[in-house]
Amino acid sequence: MVEDTSKLNPSKLGTKEYWDDFYQLETANFKEDSENVGECWFDDSDAENKIIEFLFDRIEDGSSEFFHSNSRICDLGTGNGHLLFELRKEGFRGDLVGLDYSEVSVEFARQIAQKHAVKGITFQQCDILDEKSSVLNDENDKFDILLDKGTFDAIALSSSTYNGGKTGIEIYPSTVKKLLKKGGILLVTSCNFTESELIKHITKNDEFTEEKHIEYPKFEFGGIQGQTICSICFIKN
Repeated sequence: MVEDTSKLNPSKLGTKEYWDDFYQLETANFKEDSENVGECWFDDSDAENKIIEFLFDRIEDGSSEFFHSNSRICDLGTGNGHLLFELRKEGFRGDLVGLDYSEVSVEFARQIAQKHAVKGITFQQCDILDEKSSVLNDENDKFDILLDKGTFDAIALSSSTYNGGKTGIEIYPSTVKKLLKKGGILLVTSCNFTESELIKHITKNDEFTEEKHIEYPKFEFGGIQGQTICSICFIKN
């Protein structure tokens, strides 16, 4: 049997306790300086700007009914809500929702929105892997686009199991797809998986189909090309 090298060892970054502590510290820093809105994940790869540029380019080219100026977008594992705040800042007019399983992060994002008078963004506590979640049921088939910037990575680092021993990344596609309209978009950004590994995980049970990739700078080592991060757009089947 060939070993699955895409499986990651459990880490503290895959625990709710870690993220609760992390956002408690960020909240304390924010109270001292309201301009300090916390970490922007994958900033060294300019991922957030590339994601926003990708979304606006797709809106302009009119290639999908789900990319439009009033698309309903959900950020999975929103953390401090930075990606949603930047989308609003860049002029996106649609309804924005941020979900996170850490109540501390949700409260932090709400405080940022209130302090900086940002309108039209809702932050809710939700474990996106909990099939019984009231949020998942209430928002069933309600979103045009789901964004995931590092959340799938964190889930892969968790030792938690679901539904008879399945890992979080095994049930991820079947749970998050409930939030999307048929044909809707899931855009996942990862630093822990290669493009081929990410595609394998998300499309494994034919719940999603790979569509487009965001281009990042590539490097070459030992004659092999690679990149430090990948962002792949999937369509709900």
